[in-house]
Amino acid sequence: MSLVGRLEDLALSDIFQILSIGKKTGTLILQGSRGNALIVFKNGLVVRAETSDLERTLGEDLLHAGAVKDTMLNLASEVKKKLPSKSVPEILHELGSVSKEALEKITKKRVERVVYQLLVWQDGDFQFEPDDIDPRGKADLSDIGWELSKGMSPEYLLMEGARVHDESSQVATVSTGEIFGIQDEGEPWEEEWGMQPPQERKDISSLRALTQELRFPNTSSEITLLILRFASDMFSRGVLFMVGDTEIVGLGQFGLEIEQPDEKIRGIILSFEKSPFLKNVLSEKRPYKGSMAKDEVTGSFVGSIGRQWPDEVALFPIVAEAKVVALLFCDNLNTGESLGESEGLEIFIDQAGLALEKSLLQRRIQEMEKRSKN
Repeated sequence: MSLVGRLEDLALSDIFQILSIGKKTGTLILQGSRGNALIVFKNGLVVRAETSDLERTLGEDLLHAGAVKDTMLNLASEVKKKLPSKSVPEILHELGSVSKEALEKITKKRVERVVYQLLVWQDGDFQFEPDDIDPRGKADLSDIGWELSKGMSPEYLLMEGARVHDESSQVATVSTGEIFGIQDEGEPWEEEWGMQPPQERKDISSLRALTQELRFPNTSSEITLLILRFASDMFSRGVLFMVGDTEIVGLGQFGLEIEQPDEKIRGIILSFEKSPFLKNVLSEKRPYKGSMAKDEVTGSFVGSIGRQWPDEVALFPIVAEAKVVALLFCDNLNTGESLGESEGLEIFIDQAGLALEKSLLQRRIQEMEKRSKN
């Protein structure tokens, strides 16, 4: 499958989803006004990522982390001039200057940084070359880095990249007072009263951080990723389902302690018509928090995500165009903590439903325009 286009038409998050779901192997090459980049996939997982849009190379990252000495980095750079097909990290490893374990650890962090950097690209051409995983000569890069022995989940990289954006952004977000219609008086708690301000609830702080992003989503996949990111701040595990006429289909997850969780979740198809519990939650179109009734369908689902039955669950139907289009399942089985307040998440999910409606409307308009041109 060849994939060619522009980031203005197909966002990086959508490209990642396509390659991940299809378990594709090959090299994704990007060229934009900010530089060049390449990402190597194996069976839908990312094993290498590099871009010229970062100040340091992986070799310099190793030096900065104290994993290699500057003399050895300089030597490896000189060797590379004579062996241009090899990367500096590969040369350092062959010289015995850095262990594979150190390379793997620092490369994983670098891959996260590369993906985060690419997420802010506003323009550029992309091309996916299937079954070609040799990165040499694929992009104008000073170094092609190191290939991970175990690939990284594209969904995880997108969520972590967006989370870094939230933490580093200096843009003022919507205040709690604005969200709930309360005027912020700016009480100087510490200076005038000698008191610490009350600790903000997780769901409210997440709502403040992500509401701004939800205002301008590019695609429906970005909206679903935002929902998973929000929920991951409040619960230890979660699964997002697409909802059809009679079935729900796994779409994404966080926190599942099972092998290949993304692949397993995408393979789950459950008939909610055979589960009175799920059917009632979907027909009510309201959040549910409490114990989950045991039946054939819920039992099959629990067995596929770890077998141990959770004491409490939280279910959040996502409504767009007056019908439930997705369902978010969450629990705290990993931590054993009781489920906390979730009003902030509920507000966010309501807004996400409206954003999905807008995304669906825009897609229909684009399809109509294409048909009219033809």
